[in-house]
Amino acid sequence: MTQLSEHFSLVELCASSTAQRLGIDNTPGLETITHLTRLAAGLEKVRGALGGHPLHVDSGYRCPTLNRAVGGARNSAHMSGYAADFTCPDFGTPLQIVKRLVAAGIRADQIIQEGTWVHVSFDPAMRGQILTAHFGSSGTTYTAGLTA
Repeated sequence: MTQLSEHFSLVELCASSTAQRLGIDNTPGLETITHLTRLAAGLEKVRGALGGHPLHVDSGYRCPTLNRAVGGARNSAHMSGYAADFTCPDFGTPLQIVKRLVAAGIRADQIIQEGTWVHVSFDPAMRGQILTAHFGSSGTTYTAGLTA
């Protein structure tokens, strides 16, 4: 098992029950592994800001086929290995997590409160976006900032 950082492995950041169920090969290329190493370093900072509590990564890298299968955005940072969706039950709710990351000054491209999980991206664009996702019958929309 290739460790990308102290607490995050390549296997963990590429695991997908959807890929397994549908027989999708979600193996990243060498360039994407470099991006996943950057993601792992960012996730270490997130973990530290959350008191060292373990993160449960639900979705990290997604090859284009997997991204389509899960309904991901066409330009998703997951496909380049820069994003992860996670929870941290030992710390608190997604809203509490995002508030803590903002207060801690975690530099990221995006931090999104997405319902029951948090999306974080360390894409080099580093736009510093803090967003809230809203799920509805016509799709997902995003607003700047946090809403409870």
